Amino acid sequence: MDASRLLLHKSNMTKRKQPMRTSIPTYELYGEDDPAGSRFWVHCETIPARSALHHWEIGLHRHERYFQILLVTGGSGDAVFEGEIARFEPVSIVTVPPAIGHGFRFSPEIDGYVFTFLASRLPVRPGEPSALGQFLSTPSVTRLAPQDPEGQLILSHLLRVASEWQGRLTGRTVLMETGLAAALALAARLAAQGETEKEATDENDRRLEAFSSLLHREVRNHRPASFYAHALGITATHLNRVLKTKTGLGTQELVARRLIEEAQRELLFTPGSIKEVSFRLGFSDPAYFSRFFSRQTGMTPASWRAQEQIRLGSRAEDAETVKAG
Repeated sequence: MDASRLLLHKSNMTKRKQPMRTSIPTYELYGEDDPAGSRFWVHCETIPARSALHHWEIGLHRHERYFQILLVTGGSGDAVFEGEIARFEPVSIVTVPPAIGHGFRFSPEIDGYVFTFLASRLPVRPGEPSALGQFLSTPSVTRLAPQDPEGQLILSHLLRVASEWQGRLTGRTVLMETGLAAALALAARLAAQGETEKEATDENDRRLEAFSSLLHREVRNHRPASFYAHALGITATHLNRVLKTKTGLGTQELVARRLIEEAQRELLFTPGSIKEVSFRLGFSDPAYFSRFFSRQTGMTPASWRAQEQIRLGSRAEDAETVKAG
């Protein structure tokens, strides 16, 4: 099994004090006080359809009766599970049990689908004494490796569910229910396989998780690689090796990519000039910021902002069309 396939599961989640449940809003569909309610057992939409309307951030909330699957096919982001942060990249699935506080922060390039369906339609009850029951009771992020046949089956099942939802043909309910069940059963199998191999990888998984959390807080402070290595208690060379093994990218590459994501968010959702954006991101020289951005993206900050504002406007129109339909 590809050890990078399972990025987050119960065995490697850091235990922290959870926020009081009463402080977390409950929705059936995020941001809608009175959606279809009991009139739907399953709902499917693209990730951008809703997140674009909220500046790519979905605040902490929960679903009392619904299980949720996110299929991430493009872009990247962070999942927050009642205080725990998990990074996800394509292609991945994010699974969220009922009543678990969760939120998301997406990159503007995010793509994929969100499936929200009644927990009563799950093949087994979350928490039942089985591999599937345990998997369904724990929020997780599972990477689907392209060379893994079972990962590709999960992808195929979920894409078929999305197609059935959009097509509304005869037999769609059975096909959607069996497709969701099959995808979850296969994901639980991957998780179980990961448990048998985790002893050799747990330490580096924890280091990756710690690095990701630290980078989330410090990226605008432009810390050197040695800062992150020291915080993790290892050398900069060791950290670089761990990150390359787990993600395929070195320390500086991951820092640069995260800084670009922050820059893109600022350019899209704040009205300031390029100079003001560069200062907010911790750059002392706006010209250097522009060169850095161009080197990483192939576009100047101003050109990228203009292009994405056009694209964002188009996606918002599409989202309104989906909601109206």
